Amino acid sequence: MRRVLFAVLAIAVGCVLGFFIASRTLSVQGAAKPGEGAVAIPGQVGGQDIFGAYEVVKGWPKDISTLPGNEKWTYGAGQGIFAESPNRVYMLFRGELPNIKAPKPVMLPQLGPSLSFPIGRLPWRDATVAAMPGAGGTGQDPDDGPRLWHGAEPPYREIGVDAKWANCFNVVDANGNIVETWSQWDDKFKRPHAVYVNPYDPDKNVWVVDDHMHAVYKFTHDGKQLLQTIGTPTMKGADGTHFNRPTYIVWLPDSSFFVADGYNGTRLAKFDKNGKFLLDWGQKGTPPNDKRPGYFNNVHGVAVDAQTRHIFVNDRGNHRIQVFDENGKYLYEWHVGDEPSDVHLIYIGADRTLWAFDRGTSKMLKYDLQGHLLYTWGTWGDFPGGFWGVHGFSVDQEGNFYVAEVDNGRAQKFTPRPGANPEFLVSKPVYSAWK
Repeated sequence: MRRVLFAVLAIAVGCVLGFFIASRTLSVQGAAKPGEGAVAIPGQVGGQDIFGAYEVVKGWPKDISTLPGNEKWTYGAGQGIFAESPNRVYMLFRGELPNIKAPKPVMLPQLGPSLSFPIGRLPWRDATVAAMPGAGGTGQDPDDGPRLWHGAEPPYREIGVDAKWANCFNVVDANGNIVETWSQWDDKFKRPHAVYVNPYDPDKNVWVVDDHMHAVYKFTHDGKQLLQTIGTPTMKGADGTHFNRPTYIVWLPDSSFFVADGYNGTRLAKFDKNGKFLLDWGQKGTPPNDKRPGYFNNVHGVAVDAQTRHIFVNDRGNHRIQVFDENGKYLYEWHVGDEPSDVHLIYIGADRTLWAFDRGTSKMLKYDLQGHLLYTWGTWGDFPGGFWGVHGFSVDQEGNFYVAEVDNGRAQKFTPRPGANPEFLVSKPVYSAWK
């Protein structure tokens, strides 16, 4: 009798669980009710989620060519962007490129039969290659940058004709108006890589990482003073006073911080709130799929979960996210996808999920902190709202989303669509000391 009762009970529990799981699956697939599930706006009729849960703000920001005397130039490769607030957004570019329209298609018989350029619906200029000092992937020595950009044989690129080094740092308001240009610091930069304000700093000092200078700069909020330089400019290394092409920074609530080091370095370096070196970890791995904990190939992105103080590291060359405690103890990892996957940077917001941009697929990726894939959006292109080489992104306190693109050579602003499912939006920042 007991066996019969147990069997009946087991069947009943199984039925209940089965119904629950099936209901969840139907809901995710949108079959429970038309227009619900994996769509940005529940109940939407028609249309597409081309830009996920966002609308692109066309014409934002104003082009650098709108500055008097700069009409012949536009932005170079978009390296970084940070929204201090909806009305103060910092943008980093690798100088400027000629402000020209897309050329009309021409035949290129010298390259081969039936070849022409440009091709319809495709971008026509790769800003990260065209802008000074040219493309700079893993292994490139910064001293080679100008030589490689100039070219090994005619026709050579010329400074002032093909590109110029000017207006690398700009500040814009909510409407995209350029309110400040920190051109006084252009000579401090060789390849500015990322820009930040420490969210726990009420003074709102501004930080810039420059991978070709092997340095991290800390400026006053108004940009008038350089307060601190961490690393030794132009000198590479791997200790408390040297970097080897650093890429990104992230802060803990006590303002201690971690520097991803970097393109040629293979470590995470931790500093206290005053910039004193504390410790580092990481060893050079063997790409593309080294699975050993703590081995890196291109440390190109770092994020922190403020609650657990766990550090999430984008091991770009090995297509994985490695997770450590704040002292470098390996915890776990997950794989982000084989080629063409090429995750550039990662971010953890207030909802404690991790967002990443994949340059290889031109998509934003959302994971939970255990690595489960939750959502993706994005499409490749140089039209407003398309992505090509997002190298920096940021979210302001109102939920507006911003990107800087190295390949497209621009920055963009996206606003949440009315009625959008908040789970499909990139989370707002964890905290802002000045909020």
